[in-house]
Amino acid sequence: MRRAGAAIAALGVCAALTSTQAQAQVKPAPAPQNVITPSTTFYVDPHSKAAKQALADLRNGDLADAANMAKLASWPQAKWFTEGTPARVRAEVDVLARKARATGTTPVMVAYNVPGRDCTQYSSGGAASSAAYRQWIDAFAAGIGDSKAVVIVEPDGLALLPSDCGPTTDPTGELTATRLADLAYAVKALKAKPRTAVYLDAGNVQWRHVGDMAQRLLDSGVEHSDGFALNVSNTHPTDHNARYGAWIATCMWFATKGPDWGRGHADWCADQYYSSAAPNDGTPGNSVSSTDPATWRWTDAWFDQNAGNPPAGELKHFVIDTSRNGLGAWTPPPGKYSGDAEPWCNAPGRGIGPRPTPVTGTPLVDAYLWVKIPGESDGSCTRGTGGTIDPEYGIVDPPAGTWWPDYVHGLARNASPRLTFNR
Repeated sequence: MRRAGAAIAALGVCAALTSTQAQAQVKPAPAPQNVITPSTTFYVDPHSKAAKQALADLRNGDLADAANMAKLASWPQAKWFTEGTPARVRAEVDVLARKARATGTTPVMVAYNVPGRDCTQYSSGGAASSAAYRQWIDAFAAGIGDSKAVVIVEPDGLALLPSDCGPTTDPTGELTATRLADLAYAVKALKAKPRTAVYLDAGNVQWRHVGDMAQRLLDSGVEHSDGFALNVSNTHPTDHNARYGAWIATCMWFATKGPDWGRGHADWCADQYYSSAAPNDGTPGNSVSSTDPATWRWTDAWFDQNAGNPPAGELKHFVIDTSRNGLGAWTPPPGKYSGDAEPWCNAPGRGIGPRPTPVTGTPLVDAYLWVKIPGESDGSCTRGTGGTIDPEYGIVDPPAGTWWPDYVHGLARNASPRLTFNR
């Protein structure tokens, strides 16, 4: 009976994988429309890493993990483009765009090749120069052509500018000015394609202050995009990021179209660190250190008083990465680490979050997406110990972007809500 039960379970996993792969069958291309609507279906790669992991687990007789991986593989995930010549990226983007178009779905792509990315940390790299990057972006856009696509532009590219990398990295500010200009170029080049939605990455709720990020977005051409992206490769709760995004959108309006006295002053906006200890008078310098969401009512009160109710059509929208935030952010045990515990890096005990969908129930949130590929390492985290071993796992973590079976199995087991097949 046990053998029969195992065989039946194995057949169920195989059937699920076959169902996922069937999405590759040709369907009529949709008529032109807004890129993300409530009826949008995002592209699922039938040969994803999760699909391959499901088969590997099945061969190893690990039916529970195989079933989880089959479920994971049935959901849409982004495709990252991180390197290569212009000719190569154009060809690869074109292949993905054609596959999605043939199935009547919309692919989610990530452009991740800006010069000097990630401050020489785990995901360092990028194009050799601004000129090379712009050629690469032009080729990326050409690969999309008139197909539908959602593009996330340069994760961490704004939240981690060259000026943030250290006092000696950009002493004149030239590198930072070039970064902002390159991002603005990418936004315009990609948005010039008729059926492409473009979202400029804006970090996450526990990184940059609202006014700081709002100004960075304005300086990098967000007005030419569909909006911005939050929580890419991070684990902060969806509702926290939704609130943060609404503040950023309102702050950008306040600084450009709001009351005359506030125009040009995104730095005056209250933020996620604002509390009742700060006067609510709309002047700069009023933020205090407080990451407790219980104090965010004071941030809401500041916007109610100083921005009122901006016209909904004048506020930028955004998307949220929910690929690993099912259990929220990881808090290192008190006193365990004396240095940077890197809570964002391969955070232990986390779970996959809400499923990708264009129906979020929040007016400014266009979609929940799995931008970070669940199962790909963030890098060889050391928690500030100075060694090479990640003390949370007792191993040297795989390099950034490397598939990590043990990690993805944990994410799947801890998924909240529980993983199911995409029907």
